[in-house]
Amino acid sequence: MKFTLCVTQACNLACDYCYIVKQPKSMSAETARKAVDFIYDHSSPNEVTRIGFFGGEPLLQFDRIKQLTEFIETHPDFASNSIELSIATNGTIINQEIIDFAKTHDISVGISCDGPPIVHDLHRVDLKGMPSSIVIAENIDTCAQELSAFIVNAVHRPDTIEALPEAVDYFVEKGVKNIYLNPDYSATWDIADLRNVVKAYKEVGDLYISYYLEQRPVFISLIDYKITTILRKGYRPEETCRMGRGEFAITADGFIYPCERLIGTGDGADHCIGHLDTGIDASKMSCHTKQNRVLNSECLTCSLKDYCMNWCGCSNFMASGYYNRVNDLICVSEKAALGAAFEAFRVIEEKLGPTFCDHFFDSINDSSCIHE
Repeated sequence: MKFTLCVTQACNLACDYCYIVKQPKSMSAETARKAVDFIYDHSSPNEVTRIGFFGGEPLLQFDRIKQLTEFIETHPDFASNSIELSIATNGTIINQEIIDFAKTHDISVGISCDGPPIVHDLHRVDLKGMPSSIVIAENIDTCAQELSAFIVNAVHRPDTIEALPEAVDYFVEKGVKNIYLNPDYSATWDIADLRNVVKAYKEVGDLYISYYLEQRPVFISLIDYKITTILRKGYRPEETCRMGRGEFAITADGFIYPCERLIGTGDGADHCIGHLDTGIDASKMSCHTKQNRVLNSECLTCSLKDYCMNWCGCSNFMASGYYNRVNDLICVSEKAALGAAFEAFRVIEEKLGPTFCDHFFDSINDSSCIHE
């Protein structure tokens, strides 16, 4: 189960590709309490419940985050539920109090940074249009040193895709161990851009291999997730899109959305499926009707369909305007990620032994392995 709490829609940056419409509104204590009750009412002690603090820039409302954390940890059902907390921040507001709080409450911190300054500052600027990279780079250094649960989220676009390997190496040299790479699905990608996606993903895969062979492995989402999917021989049902069933986003005003990437204005209009005061409106659950299965005929016959994220409703919507349609970017990037991941798997297993197989199959008590 995944719940995202949009504690504010205000932000101190003006990133031009952000999917949240910035507004001077923040979550009240009353809404915060109702949001926590909603989380426990819709989660189960039989599975992990992931709760993310989101914005705008959530650390503008650090006091509300502290209060929400208290509500979560003092709730009667807290002891019986497995809770994982996280903060998604733009990295401009990091201080020792925030770091200590994250440590004390086992909160994972994720900083959004697109790469070295020359890449990052192309789209992530402050409200005056000035670069934001200097303070963020310093805070990444601090978090990488002090936090064990720390990740960097990097977005790549048509004008930055060629620099993606450089961005990865930049983060690794700064000591980041967990790197999440995400394309801007809402951007316009032409044929040349898609060719660059294939090339960049291969180069990222080559870097991933080199880090392993140098005995300094790092987690890179587009490689590691696909290696896991390959070993599992496809995505499991619980791993696919659960928008509005196992995934919810709650806005500062208490509106409920099936995913944080669909909040937009956050005023209860497009994609909204309910409100904390009235509950979920089943009539608005269009993202999970039977008619909403993948419509692309080529997907239905593709040999890689079980390994592809064609099921991600929010990515599909941003890319194609439909929950259930992929576009060229999704098709090309998924194939490129699978290709890079399989090559990384093959080379590392060949040179270092059954690294991934031993780790994966030991975790599921299965002695078999696939090398063919």
